[in-house]
Amino acid sequence: MLPIPLQSHLRRLLNASSLREKPLSGGDIHRTVLLTTHDGTTCFLKFNTGEQAPEMFRTEALGLALLGASKVMAVPKVLGHGAVEGHAFLLLEYIAPGQRNRHFWEHFGESLAVLHSTTSAQFGFAHDNFIGSLPQSNTRHDTWPVFYTEQRLLPQMKLACQLERLNTSDARRLEQLCKQLESICPHEPPALVHGDLWSGNFLCNTASKPVLIDPAASFSHREMDLSMSRLFGGFDPVFYQSYAAAWPIEAGFEERIGIYQLYYLLVHVNLFGGGYVEEVRQVLRRY
Repeated sequence: MLPIPLQSHLRRLLNASSLREKPLSGGDIHRTVLLTTHDGTTCFLKFNTGEQAPEMFRTEALGLALLGASKVMAVPKVLGHGAVEGHAFLLLEYIAPGQRNRHFWEHFGESLAVLHSTTSAQFGFAHDNFIGSLPQSNTRHDTWPVFYTEQRLLPQMKLACQLERLNTSDARRLEQLCKQLESICPHEPPALVHGDLWSGNFLCNTASKPVLIDPAASFSHREMDLSMSRLFGGFDPVFYQSYAAAWPIEAGFEERIGIYQLYYLLVHVNLFGGGYVEEVRQVLRRY
């Protein structure tokens, strides 16, 4: 049951005389509910009482707006966000699930390549956001190696050391790796990326088209999205074939993929610890 002040606010926001609630499962960070108004309109609600929840929802809304503004890939429409008596919320258009047809992955790969062609003068973003529940700094830099080092890798390593999940030896290895980024990563313009592109962060709508959700958006290296998509089993091979046909990837990507996955592995070390610690060390030893 939604807290009464939040429910009252949402009724006013939706101009609804009543709201029917159906709790949903699957959210690791926030509580999620499917709302249905008196006239049958359905909406998706996230809410949380955590201290950083209002900022998480604000920046998620900004990320969805940025991705949606490209007019390339669908995202849920943001219907509202804010906080009511300590209950932060994000209200989104409900995306009814559909079936993936034989063109789904082809369309997804092509569309992501087009999305990545949206560029900016610098790497970064106008505001910071979150990766999972961890703050993600997006201070702008002119070059990818500096941005990736200063705004991605080093902050996560510092946190991992503070949590005593990694140590000074790991930090030194990372610093050595960062010195190699200039020669390892292709020199490409900043690309608009989803930022956390795994199988749990997209949906298939009733038109059998992909819909992006839960972004950690920034202007980054496009190979970040491709590498994250491969971290937990990968997408259908047609996705990668279609992406490469629309925008070929520079040779040697298979050798670089661990460089980009390292950031996400460090994030998982800081969120969950466990086996991710050894995975980080394997990447550091490899490079």
